[in-house]
Amino acid sequence: MRRHLQKIFMVVAVAAMMGSLFVGCGSSGTTGNSTKTGDSKAVTDKNSTPRDETLYFNGQQWGAINDWNPLSSNSNNALGVTQKDSSRTLSYETLYMYNMLDAKMYPLLAKGNPVWNDAHTILTVKINKDAKWSDGTTVTADDVVYTFDTNVKYQSSAGLDYSTYIESVKAPDASTVVFTAKLNSSGQAVNPLKLEEYLPKQFVMQKAYIKKVEARDNNDATKIKTDKMDDFVASGPYKPYISNDQKVVFKRNDSYWGKATSMWGKLPVPKYIAQNLFKDNASGDTAFKAGEVDVSQQFISNVASMMSGGKISTYLPESPYYVAATMPTAWYNLKKPGLDQVAVRKAIAMAVDYDQIIKTAMGGYSPSFTDVPRSLMNPTKGEQALVDQSALKSVQWAGNDIDGAKKLLDAAGIKDTNGDGIREYNGKNLSFKAECPQGWSDWNASLEIVAAAGKKIGIDIQTYFPDANTFYDDLSNKNFDIAMWSPSGAGISNPWTRAYGILSSSYNSMKTQMLGNYGGFSNARADQLLELIPHETDQAKLKSYYTELSNIYLTQVPSFALMYRPEVFYTVNESVWTNFPQQGSKSKQGIEIPPYDLTDGYGIAGLYSLKLTSK
Repeated sequence: MRRHLQKIFMVVAVAAMMGSLFVGCGSSGTTGNSTKTGDSKAVTDKNSTPRDETLYFNGQQWGAINDWNPLSSNSNNALGVTQKDSSRTLSYETLYMYNMLDAKMYPLLAKGNPVWNDAHTILTVKINKDAKWSDGTTVTADDVVYTFDTNVKYQSSAGLDYSTYIESVKAPDASTVVFTAKLNSSGQAVNPLKLEEYLPKQFVMQKAYIKKVEARDNNDATKIKTDKMDDFVASGPYKPYISNDQKVVFKRNDSYWGKATSMWGKLPVPKYIAQNLFKDNASGDTAFKAGEVDVSQQFISNVASMMSGGKISTYLPESPYYVAATMPTAWYNLKKPGLDQVAVRKAIAMAVDYDQIIKTAMGGYSPSFTDVPRSLMNPTKGEQALVDQSALKSVQWAGNDIDGAKKLLDAAGIKDTNGDGIREYNGKNLSFKAECPQGWSDWNASLEIVAAAGKKIGIDIQTYFPDANTFYDDLSNKNFDIAMWSPSGAGISNPWTRAYGILSSSYNSMKTQMLGNYGGFSNARADQLLELIPHETDQAKLKSYYTELSNIYLTQVPSFALMYRPEVFYTVNESVWTNFPQQGSKSKQGIEIPPYDLTDGYGIAGLYSLKLTSK
């Protein structure tokens, strides 16, 4: 598989669409709705929408949208075109929807379950014949084929990624799609997990519209990937309505095909989906408390205090309030002198006070590394079953081990020789910047704790919080010392995808990328294990492989998790809307709805159960 992996070349801002899934981040904008809460018919300007028809968010979109182009590397359009493990399907749609609660996929544009051949090299998907584009034409298998071929032809991030694993996508008829895997030297699929991952992650675009874009851009790849596509045709329930530097609004397509009995059987309840562009978490919280925001995807420092009034609630009724499934991580740039030394990397990681991060930066919404010892696994039961914790005890750390960190550095000969309080390596002070975007208050607080740990062990770590776009550039171009970013959370191909994103050397040939292994780590055995896992079905062997991978990770420390964290923060205010999904809430199909903020994967089912509080 390695020879195929060398082809992957990922461009900058896939993560510009991802970031808002994990934290409250910031960009300048207004701090309130254009209509007053409680005055549902008030109209103050042309950008207003009736309050009793509008579902307001925070934490989903930061800054003005650049484009509506799924092929773009710099859309800054998290609300509209995020493609993650559970992609956002308000406008564009995927073949399936992922649900982290049961680790299953459910049909969206597809009909029924995907079917593998016996050799696990060919995957067949049927298209729902009711599915329609916003222009009224039928979604067909040809659209799926053309979408894949276009991504490959113009070398979008998805095309470069999935062409490593998918040989071809064909349409033997209008309602059948056949995915054929690329094969390794043994005749196996290079990675069957990646074929499955494509189904709930990648948007299907209309063939006719793509051809229109190709024509106006003269088939120029750069122009096509930077086309604004603000005239796009999509299959989802909402279309763009307002987009500026103050707010983003989507308007429901009342002709949406999903009201067919083969899908939802009705339209989503809110006519409008909106978000004002807040400058930071604090301003978003203020609007949320006031009932000007209905669904908050921001970190809230003390959510329990907000819940006392009875209008605000979380997915889980009691602590930890949210479902932890990802691990925000401090990534080292291994090309930086000093950080190329394992002793320095592990000493910093050992010294950090993670309990303080959980208590202050995380508000207690995370299990500790004592409760769930660190590995490559998130804290869910399914992933923890894939690692032998007893075999990792000697290489794990729970944090705040200042003496142990100092001894490790001393043993490596990395000492303060001139008495200025800072240790030197090769005659130069160990001095680094730790960065994440400005305004992501919980992450900012986490890195301040990392910096404090550095000071205690004689390493100068200064925090640096640039605007989000500058941070994305720094991360994707490896222009950083220590950077905070999240690996993959819960998804159909995890924990393999997370392990791959943390340890695979395949990323090291990319000049710019925001998929993983940002620091340039390389380990031949890790690469070998990452090749073996996708083909292994024996659970005992899988556990052995993942345990060995975790050992490499904890021994070499190319990065280290700062916390376990909710996949997304999901907090709702029922001042205007009620009947939001909570633990145990099920769709009309009897499927438990995950806390995906009513926008991602199977979480979008929650839009169909909402009711107005006043009714």
